[in-house]
Amino acid sequence: MPIHASPNGWVLETRHTAYAFGLNQAGLLTHRYWGARLPYLADYPAPFDPVHWASTDGFHHFVPEEYPAYGGVKYIDPCLKATFADEVRDVVLGYEDFSVKDSPTPELAVRLRDSYYPLRVTLHYRVHEAYDLIERWVTLENLGADPILVERVFSAKWTMPHGDGYSLTHMYGRWSDEFNLQRETLTPGLKIIESRRIIPSHRAVPWFSVDKNADEDHGDVWFGTLAWSGNFKITAEVTEFASTRVSIGLNDWDFAWQLKPNEPLVTPPAFSGYTPHGFGAASRILHDYVRDELLPHGRVLHKILYNSWEATLFNVDETSQAHLAEIAANMGVELFVMDDGWFHNRNWDNAGLGDWFPDQVKFPHGLGGLIQRVNDLGMDFGLWVEPEMVNPDSDLYRAHPDWAIHFPTRARTESRNQLILNMARADVQEYIIAALDKILSGNNIAFIKWDMNRPASEPGWQDAPGDPRELWVRYVYGLYRVWGELRRRHPQVIWQSCSSGGGRPDFGILQFADQVWVSDNTEATKRLSIQEGFSQFMPAITMEAWVTDWGKELVPLEFRFHVSMCGSLGVGGNLLEWDQAERQLGSDCIQLYKAIRHIIQFGDQYRLLAPQKHAYSAVQYVSKDKGESVLFVFRTHIPDPFNFPVLHLRGLEPGTLYTVEGFEQPRSGAAWMEAGLKVELKNLQSKVLRIKQVS
Repeated sequence: MPIHASPNGWVLETRHTAYAFGLNQAGLLTHRYWGARLPYLADYPAPFDPVHWASTDGFHHFVPEEYPAYGGVKYIDPCLKATFADEVRDVVLGYEDFSVKDSPTPELAVRLRDSYYPLRVTLHYRVHEAYDLIERWVTLENLGADPILVERVFSAKWTMPHGDGYSLTHMYGRWSDEFNLQRETLTPGLKIIESRRIIPSHRAVPWFSVDKNADEDHGDVWFGTLAWSGNFKITAEVTEFASTRVSIGLNDWDFAWQLKPNEPLVTPPAFSGYTPHGFGAASRILHDYVRDELLPHGRVLHKILYNSWEATLFNVDETSQAHLAEIAANMGVELFVMDDGWFHNRNWDNAGLGDWFPDQVKFPHGLGGLIQRVNDLGMDFGLWVEPEMVNPDSDLYRAHPDWAIHFPTRARTESRNQLILNMARADVQEYIIAALDKILSGNNIAFIKWDMNRPASEPGWQDAPGDPRELWVRYVYGLYRVWGELRRRHPQVIWQSCSSGGGRPDFGILQFADQVWVSDNTEATKRLSIQEGFSQFMPAITMEAWVTDWGKELVPLEFRFHVSMCGSLGVGGNLLEWDQAERQLGSDCIQLYKAIRHIIQFGDQYRLLAPQKHAYSAVQYVSKDKGESVLFVFRTHIPDPFNFPVLHLRGLEPGTLYTVEGFEQPRSGAAWMEAGLKVELKNLQSKVLRIKQVS
């Protein structure tokens, strides 16, 4: 049993780890343990009991409460803040009861209740035993008659073993410069990582890791992520008594929720785990979970696509797209995607968004003819859409200007000449579902690239059913409803989540999307570092990576292909301008990728040398049976002379012989991993080396 209940608490055990909490002598629900699984239940520490401190402090600064609410003499960062109908802004939670569900995935529910007011808080724990992950979320219920105003509700607070010396790793960035890793020592006080843009955004990522002197292969790492596609907040707090905690959940900035009777509020799930084997092992745990449990088509190889955007921009029609499709098919491409410009009155980015039907000038007979030509070439057909947006110059906006997010007394700020539709509204959801369902039902479309190109402004909602500040959360609920309904009606379609690049990469959207567009920056040398950051919590199969013409004057085409082959390979360059030699090189790289993509998309990833730190970098993928592997090595620009580092392979069977392409002598897995190998490269050169067991 992965869930063990005792008179004063609970122990959650996975294959290698354990998480424990319980009631102390004061009846307070406190954290007890998080780390390696211990042999016996009696080995886990007892709950922390209150101790006396000076009158200037409450014991909560030392005692790690499992889910603290704002109230009393607690001056720590709380998980819950609420105001009751009589304006009391103090929550006092006491233990009520618990329940355990064994299948399909073991789940514990611990119910707490305010000592006076009709507020119930249920803490949910789901044990993903095979993945060494604990999933947590919270349900709030109003058991009375008067609404309760909820001003903060996090999904979880995670407590590290007592002591100091912890470091926090998180990611920051901006458009075209996403997923930069930042590691910093945690000192007393509060560190906040957040998004306020209605999407997770390019600036932050709902992921963290905490470590003590860890590296890629060794050391204790506690890590987590929030499955949420909207505003989030992560707070890392170190109290003056060396108690380190990380909270994660909905962002409480400009947030309020009117909790009504019989209308529970359920927070998004937070996933977290522990490993003693460094950052790489933490990533591989999350990669396995995403592929096995989240992705709608997690065990389906992703096809190599061509996207026509850079070749034609908005100037699409059947003739131009069919010509590009012929070139792409001859190179071995399997999926042809037509990007922006295909729908009504869409000749530039200042019109058309919201009117989701083929432009009658460009496609007088609809999309069927083009799709048939693409299918006849042996390729699937895909389409770009941006359903959350509307141009003021559109039939939809002229008919429903109130559907855009806005304040009536303020100007409506346009970004990229567009406004955001209020996805929290049921009528907006129904319109988008109907419009996209009609396109998908009437055409043989295998792939949808769903874009979202601007953050929110003027977040008003005049006819909101509760507090207008619920918009930030209800918008995401509406988004999930639309995606979920379209997936239900068209389960065969592969969906990609795009938000001006990497603006919405999270476990929540992966319930519906199989891929993420990682960045609009496709310049290969920069992509190396972007892809490294993305790989901290997302597997390569989710990472759509295009070979484009960006940087072609300096960066060889082969290098650009090798970078994109580290994920789900796509081509986005203007094939009309590629000469025969470039098309042949592209074809050769595509054929190589087809031979190794099962290793990349389904295998274990090892970051051997990090491109965010080194101009000479390497990444390796190993099949789950350890029978084959592939090594990518890159050199951007390093002045000569350069002493090439030894690359220590990972993930091989130590006692089994392996061959490495380019090296004549087979060696044991132990030798390749411990003695290593050297791969010499010139500036802006790359290599892909296949590794195989000797049969």
